[in-house]
Amino acid sequence: MPTRSADLVGRDAELKELSSRLGIVASVRDQPGPQQIVLLAGDAGVGKTRLLRELRDRAHAAGWHVVAGHSLDLGDSALPYLAFSEILGRLVADQPAVTAATIEDHPALARLQPGRRIRSLDDGREDGGLQRADLFEAVHALLTRAAADAPLLVVVEDTHWADQSTRDLLSFLFTRPFDAPVHLVVSYRSDDLHRRHPLRRQVAEWSRLRGVERVQLEPLAAVDVRRLVRLLHPDPIAESDVVDIVSRAEGNAFFVEELVGATWATGGVPADLADVLLVRLDRLDDAARQVVRTAAAAGRQVSHHLLAAASGVDPRALDGALRDAVEMNVLVPAREAYAFRHALLGEAIYDDLLPGERVRLHASYAAVLRTGEAVGTSAELARHARLGQDPRTALFACIEAGNDAMRVGGPEEAAQHYEQALSLLSDPAVGDLADIDVPDLVVRTADALTAAGHVPRSIAVLREQLEQLPADAPAAARGQLMTSLALGLAITDHPLDELEMARQAVELVADASPQQRARSLAGYARILSGHLRHDEARDAATEALALTRQLDMPRLSADIHTTLAGLDRRALVDEIGVSLREVIEQARAAGAVNAELRARYLLGRFHQDRAEFDEAVAAYAAARGRGVEVGTPWSPFAFESRFMEAMVLFASGHWDAAAALADISGESPPPVYEAMLTAVTAQLMAGRGESGASERARSVRGFWPKEGIVAITTATALLELAEHAADVDLAMTTYDDIVGVLSKTWHDRFQARLRLATQALGVLGTAAAGLSGTERDDLAQVAGDLLADGHLVYDYHRELGVEFGPEAQAWIVRLDAEHLRWRWAAQIDPPDEDELVGAWRETEARFAHYAHAHELARVRARLAAILRGTDPAASRELADAARATAHELGAEPLVAELVALGSQAVRREPAAVDALTPREREILELVAQGRSNGEIGKQLFISAKTVSVHVSNILGKFDASSRTEAAAIARRRGLLG
Repeated sequence: MPTRSADLVGRDAELKELSSRLGIVASVRDQPGPQQIVLLAGDAGVGKTRLLRELRDRAHAAGWHVVAGHSLDLGDSALPYLAFSEILGRLVADQPAVTAATIEDHPALARLQPGRRIRSLDDGREDGGLQRADLFEAVHALLTRAAADAPLLVVVEDTHWADQSTRDLLSFLFTRPFDAPVHLVVSYRSDDLHRRHPLRRQVAEWSRLRGVERVQLEPLAAVDVRRLVRLLHPDPIAESDVVDIVSRAEGNAFFVEELVGATWATGGVPADLADVLLVRLDRLDDAARQVVRTAAAAGRQVSHHLLAAASGVDPRALDGALRDAVEMNVLVPAREAYAFRHALLGEAIYDDLLPGERVRLHASYAAVLRTGEAVGTSAELARHARLGQDPRTALFACIEAGNDAMRVGGPEEAAQHYEQALSLLSDPAVGDLADIDVPDLVVRTADALTAAGHVPRSIAVLREQLEQLPADAPAAARGQLMTSLALGLAITDHPLDELEMARQAVELVADASPQQRARSLAGYARILSGHLRHDEARDAATEALALTRQLDMPRLSADIHTTLAGLDRRALVDEIGVSLREVIEQARAAGAVNAELRARYLLGRFHQDRAEFDEAVAAYAAARGRGVEVGTPWSPFAFESRFMEAMVLFASGHWDAAAALADISGESPPPVYEAMLTAVTAQLMAGRGESGASERARSVRGFWPKEGIVAITTATALLELAEHAADVDLAMTTYDDIVGVLSKTWHDRFQARLRLATQALGVLGTAAAGLSGTERDDLAQVAGDLLADGHLVYDYHRELGVEFGPEAQAWIVRLDAEHLRWRWAAQIDPPDEDELVGAWRETEARFAHYAHAHELARVRARLAAILRGTDPAASRELADAARATAHELGAEPLVAELVALGSQAVRREPAAVDALTPREREILELVAQGRSNGEIGKQLFISAKTVSVHVSNILGKFDASSRTEAAAIARRRGLLG
């Protein structure tokens, strides 16, 4: 994996600005204006050197001379004019005659040659030492002569390490005009220029000079950091990890490279980067170092009051230490607090603390927070008490912090606090747990994890706590945990039986409080509804609803009403939509956010099932927006609304909008949700024929057993790719793979199998023309099995009482049509023309009602191909409609398919196009595929004798002696699609 990027990322604007200021142009004939001097400032690692390297390349390309010199950090052993010695050495190599003549006229210059600066016994008295004025004049003369025939760009880097003599020489060059086009760029680290740094005053003076401009190189924007991460890490990387790097690197290119190239996933700072950062700490005196270490224990930022209380340092001494840290650019003031100039600097300093130091510092913070000597949050107290080895304080503070986080819509942070509290329960130092309601804490933890989108972790926590319950634990406690676990299992793919678990939970809470019984019954009703046991679900919901009314539990009541409204959603009657909208208003009024999100999601599904795509998008978008508003964008129904919204946008032909929803740049979704959106992106890429679609789809293969939606969406993408390539092996491997996985996760008659079987059958029909007779015979049984699979699924769900909407009705009709198309293309028991055309006419009508833009276009392309020989006018009309949709979507593979069909002009030799009739060109295509006259006649619904006549005409027009030679001539002339 590369650790440095060869590409310049995120600096196009700065490069353009520098090029413009300096007058770098494309040709030597376009001479730049007067001398220009640029001071390029930026933090260490921000990318100054990389930008200057690109600038030098651009100047070279424009015909300029370019020389560069660097200052080095030699501490107290500075070597005067080191950067200019390097520049002189470069000019000796590039322009030896100019340099030799200048040295002859200005002998003082010879002393700067690199070879004259190595260690020797010369005591410097041979020529009485250099006169600065002579040397300065000599350098000025050299640069002037070097720019005689072309502009000269002089770059001096790392001037923050430059000696005083170099700085004086630069001042001379800045104030002494050149008679030739000489331009200078001088770079330095702005974060190294503390108040006492000698260059700080010098830069201020230079900036006031005429012709000197200062350019500050700011940190990279987040979008550019992301690009850099992808360049450095071409293999797949989780979006959450990218977000972590973006956050920690703070736009510093060097930090990005180090974090990507090292084991940053461990949470620490890479050793090489830490060494670079900790140099800053060495510049401070002992008092300042100790204060900075204390601040590092607080985290990224610490208030002055808290730092003062925890450090115990005398106020005046503290002020002096903080001023020193600020002047040395270690800390920066932030209102009434201090923050590290770079977050990674604070991390490096904290990592550098000794174990005992860390415990002592955290204990100090915890003490002043616990007593109220300093004001802080529960989260701060929890962290410091836990790391300061005060587990009891940490336990209660973690619970308080979790509650605080949930109140402000921070389920991710709440879950972290609650999980830490659970881990502290087993610590003997915590003492008596009588004040802790452990089952309630477990349920709070699970709820927070679910709201944050970490459903698998929520399930794991509940299962672990259930296993740890003692045998004599109260039945109500066990039932409470089982209800929560059953609800978690119901929204994920898991082998455990959530229905039986929910039933047992209701039995366990029979003698519990009525509040707990109401919750368990409500959960049981939701799960029964998901299993289509509507009568039992209605009974449980009704009993629970009666309890909520007695107990004044409006939020749970709203949740139960959502369950009742959703019981008949699949009936697809208008009243269901009305009922769900009423429930949404009731839930919002009660503040029942989860119930509101679920009702909005169900409303979206209701409209989607009716192919009312605009209404579905509106409902899903409202749920997604509400989730963001309350701080739970990754809660199940908020996120699933986002996913389904993207899928509806895809179906309705709004592919750009779908791609925007699937883009997780800058977000940190849970892994399963990231995989779901990656699958959407793969499907879009496949539809558009973009490179990398297969790799994108396969990158989430490991999630198939964990989330069936990932499997279905990526399998759809792979089948689309198989369609493009007429790849039967890919189609059947994908189909068998997904059926094998989901038969274990769900069952073998999952609804999406109808569509997947139809798609796979479609690939067989597309590939048939290029297969041998033997291969077509071998696939006949496979095609029959796919047909049977689709009907089996459809019949199974119809018997369950499922009322199918436009989607399923379209696919079941197309299933039969695809099988007829296969028989027609393979010439295996081919259907008659009326049967084939009738089936595809019905399919087109069904998909027009369903309104799936891409699939409707494909159906029209299929029908156009069938009608090409018998009804060319209708074929052209269908192909034109399909082509318009394909162009609008950017579905290039479908466009190519239509081109091959002949729906628009194909590049051919004019004479050849004119020589053949449309029917002869059609027959020529089939001859080239090796078809016999009889097979061609059956496919085109004409007699074999008529085919023979057309073949004879083709041979005569091509002056060919055989069918094989005619096919070869056609290929050579580009006549075959």
